[in-house]
Amino acid sequence: MQRIALAPGYEISRVIRGGWQMAGGHGAIDHTTAIADMIAFADAGITTFDCADIYTGVEELIGAFRQAYASQRGTEALARIRVHTKYVPDLDLLPTLSRVDVERVIDRSLLRLGTDRLDLVQFHWWDYAVPGALQAAHWLDELRRAGKIVHVGGTNFDTEHLGEIVDSGVPLLSMQVQYSLLDRRPETAMTAAAALRGVSLLCYGTVAGGFLGDRWLGAADPGQDVENRSLTKYKLIIDDLGGWDLFQGLLAALRRVADRHGSDIATVASAAVLARPGVAAVIVGARNRSHLGANIAVSDLALGAPDLAEIEAALSGAWALDGDVYTLERDRAGRHGSIMKYNLSRGAA
Repeated sequence: MQRIALAPGYEISRVIRGGWQMAGGHGAIDHTTAIADMIAFADAGITTFDCADIYTGVEELIGAFRQAYASQRGTEALARIRVHTKYVPDLDLLPTLSRVDVERVIDRSLLRLGTDRLDLVQFHWWDYAVPGALQAAHWLDELRRAGKIVHVGGTNFDTEHLGEIVDSGVPLLSMQVQYSLLDRRPETAMTAAAALRGVSLLCYGTVAGGFLGDRWLGAADPGQDVENRSLTKYKLIIDDLGGWDLFQGLLAALRRVADRHGSDIATVASAAVLARPGVAAVIVGARNRSHLGANIAVSDLALGAPDLAEIEAALSGAWALDGDVYTLERDRAGRHGSIMKYNLSRGAA
């Protein structure tokens, strides 16, 4: 597993184990099995884990994993583990958010994860029309300087607001963004602005909720009749990009590339994003260890110029998605924003 230093003394694996699917929305989670799965990921070299304060039960699960890993592998092995969580205040709370509110949630994450310092807190703000995002970022930075947080990052901010936060003096380590062969909005402006300010991109959605996988090659267009909200979200992206026929052309190209490398579509899709400028790591969603081998292979798969050219040719007729990073999703009356859930912190408390 490739590793990368995001800052002096702060190294992560270039494939990050995502925690959203452990929140129970994809089926019941057995805690003992989940902890054993995380140990298997860490032993295989995927030593960085992503979660959030709003993922019900996940911080607690990772806290239990950390305790078990220290017991079974020792404190030196635990020191290589990195846990990235998030701070996502509810939409309804934004107008009255205080420093006390911010610190209360950070203290809750510290307790759940069983640690004295949070490795990385990735900050999200639902509505730019509500003042306070910049102030909240500075409150998080105060907690960093107080020793409760090692690094502050962001998630789903657009390029303008990333620049505003960093230029105001908050040293953002990273920005977590949705980035895939289907959704390349970060390339419009974010990649250059982040590089200019020393901000690394941590990318989710690289397999578009599973759409960029062999399962969908040759499948009929499901419309909006898909099994979960994640697939609904990415199906909207496919429709906006040019529709099902274009998507099938991309899958066919990815399959040909995968055949040349003895791989699979999902691994190729994630490896293609990992190779993009400014991308430090990709986040793989995994309910269990069944795809661990493929997840490990992502950082080792070296795509050549012919591979990348074939992928680009398959996307040559694609339409550009509107706006910057997460712009579509911020329109709560629009097709993308209307399926989002905005007040999750209280439910996860």
